[in-house]
Amino acid sequence: MTMNLSEIGYRRIVVKLGTSVLTSGSKQLDKAHMVELARQMAALMKAGVEVVLCTSGAIAAGREHLGYPKLPDTVANKQLLAAVGQSQLILAWSQLFSIYGLHVGQLLLTRADLHDRERYLNARDSLNALLAQGIIPIINENDAVATNEIKVGDNDNLSARAALLCDADLLILLTDQQGLFDADPRSNPDAKLIKQVVNIDDSLRLLAGGAVSGLGTGGMATKLEAADIARRAGVEVVIASGHHPQVIQKSVCKEPVGTHFTALENPLESRKQWILAGQATKGKLVLDQGAVLAVTQKGRSLLSKGIIQVLGEFDRGATLQLIDSDGKEYARGMSRYSAKDLIKIAGEHSDNIESLLGYDYGDAIVHRNDMVVL
Repeated sequence: MTMNLSEIGYRRIVVKLGTSVLTSGSKQLDKAHMVELARQMAALMKAGVEVVLCTSGAIAAGREHLGYPKLPDTVANKQLLAAVGQSQLILAWSQLFSIYGLHVGQLLLTRADLHDRERYLNARDSLNALLAQGIIPIINENDAVATNEIKVGDNDNLSARAALLCDADLLILLTDQQGLFDADPRSNPDAKLIKQVVNIDDSLRLLAGGAVSGLGTGGMATKLEAADIARRAGVEVVIASGHHPQVIQKSVCKEPVGTHFTALENPLESRKQWILAGQATKGKLVLDQGAVLAVTQKGRSLLSKGIIQVLGEFDRGATLQLIDSDGKEYARGMSRYSAKDLIKIAGEHSDNIESLLGYDYGDAIVHRNDMVVL
């Protein structure tokens, strides 16, 4: 499949490869298939498209390299396998891309790298520097040191955050399924592929099932989460089978393949992208209906008067979920007050904040500029 720039609708893409794609459902890396994927990405680079690769497979590669040892299923042993396998995985990609005269650079990230604004910007600068030199950045979670507290958790969401980091136009999530179906294709032979998604709602989320192979950590639900994050930042998303012929090139040339998610027309500015993509939520604020309406419909900041309840322990600057009394999330944003402070001023008028606390950081609990409405 030959391409020219006029056929290509994107200038920078992120390709995420799941473990089941890299192993072809076996216990070891399928190098023959990996070289075909590398060929497609190399062809795009030659055509002027910048490519970022988010790859799973470190633990699978570690098991293969060590001869499939029988180890207890502990965090430490998973970190052991990741530590061994990560070097094998990056070596494999380096060798495969070198066939096409391309160099690779490795970025190992955790949620902590995305949580801190300065580290987030540093990671973005590293990605852009690699791309500027024609080097393919290869991203994976730093599983050898990451704990549950600092893990992104799955490479679907990590790839979405990578797409925001490097300001990509397209995120391609390759898996062992053809895309998103209107029913579970594993149990319903009449299930039909959903070719286009404009809006991600609760009914669509119900269609997303778990991982099929048991080799990876992300099922269709995590891909839907990743797609939602990316499209809010103006990034188009394709979920497709990693074994579909020419799948990467077809996705980039906008040929019908898998499920295509339309990007929102008014993407979030960079600070709000960081709030959505970088930080794990630390707590929740339960809002009354007036506050929900003010936040979602009137473009207002959240004031203390509209808070019914404070859930969780968190410091000033933490990212919080803004929910109603039924638990439905409407927005998330950075709190200007700690949980301890908010418990004292929840439901109170803004004019009373200083008298109740002895100080104040302004009327807004979550300012509109620090908020993402969902």
